[in-house]
Amino acid sequence: MIRYALICENGHGFESWFQDSAAYDKQAKRKLIGCPLCGSSQVDKAIMAPRLASSSKKRTAPPEAAVPPVVEPAPEKAPVAMISPQEQEFRAKLKELRAHLTKNADDVGQKFPEQARKMHYGEIEHRSIYGVASPEDAKDLAEEGIEFHPLPILPDERN
Repeated sequence: MIRYALICENGHGFESWFQDSAAYDKQAKRKLIGCPLCGSSQVDKAIMAPRLASSSKKRTAPPEAAVPPVVEPAPEKAPVAMISPQEQEFRAKLKELRAHLTKNADDVGQKFPEQARKMHYGEIEHRSIYGVASPEDAKDLAEEGIEFHPLPILPDERN
């Protein structure tokens, strides 16, 4: 595992872990890394202080990432990607599926876990719904045997 200090096009600094440098390169190339503050997928590595091994037995706190400089917005260039026709078709189908699901279901927002339980236990009539559930809520629903599926999301979409 490798930790990188990262910075987005808006100057927000953050850290993320990757399996190796190739994993970072692959995700960055496909715009899968997003700034947790603004959601920008224009992300670059920031300068970091190196972590050196010591021969002494003393343990010291790991050095913090260098404070990234404020970055001026990039010139008027739009991000580009080469996508195979098969991937374009797959993305179009995912968008179509998501649109169909949200058009034909009720958005219950934060009440999703509560509404799913009520339907599962027969307290209210079954209908198609979508909404928001925390990872803990999703785990609890699955453990109760309540069937649900995440809505398909493309890397360039934000919920």
